[in-house]
Amino acid sequence: MSTQTVGVAGMTCQHCVHSVKEEIGELAGVTDVQVELNNGGTSQVTITAAEPLEADAIAAAVVEAGYAVVPPNSLL
Repeated sequence: MSTQTVGVAGMTCQHCVHSVKEEIGELAGVTDVQVELNNGGTSQVTITAAEPLEADAIAAAVVEAGYAVVPPNSLL
């Protein structure tokens, strides 16, 4: 099992959370997606998968949901 955490900008409600969880959950090997919503700030998304996921695949899923991955060490 692998656990990865990414920051996601722009999420403001439970609908946002659902959209991100749904898109990331469709990636191969993903078994769980948890979101710590930070309304208007950077929300933390923790992904559990059979193997580590490519950062580009995660970012593409987040963009598909309508949001953006925040680069590590960003001030957002």
